Amino acid sequence: MRLTKQTNYAVRMLMYCAANEGYLSRIPEIAKAYGVSELFLFKILQPLTKAGLVETVRGRNGGVRLGKPPTDISLFDVVRVTEDSFAMAECFEDGAVECPLVDSCGLNSALRKALNAFFDVLAEYSIDDLVKARPQINFLLGLDHLDHRGIAKKMPITAPAA
Repeated sequence: MRLTKQTNYAVRMLMYCAANEGYLSRIPEIAKAYGVSELFLFKILQPLTKAGLVETVRGRNGGVRLGKPPTDISLFDVVRVTEDSFAMAECFEDGAVECPLVDSCGLNSALRKALNAFFDVLAEYSIDDLVKARPQINFLLGLDHLDHRGIAKKMPITAPAA
């Protein structure tokens, strides 16, 4: 199975936000860190926001942040909202040509079992696991220099007034 570019960068965006914990992240900064277009990241942002994985803050000092703790966002959560189809064979697709073996097919059963195992492994890993596995992630993403670039300063996240 091959994941889409959208899923790849959704995970990267979440990792960036997790590494930048306590601050709002801006799409231009994330795009620059990964060498991808801002427009592409904005497109990815929509399903992540709808699923509650990311929150957006509008305004001059706005940005994005994780919608829940990075320990509570699994890779399966991300894949589920960014992938359109998990059809591993034609017979998995809706409206596929009827196969006379569909109810007793060993291939169908084996592929479903493999897909479920894939999902189970993804569910074992959180965004936090990925970030903590890279001790120098802040350096690699340019987060340690964010205040010195003069483009955008880190904006601490303040709790909403009660």
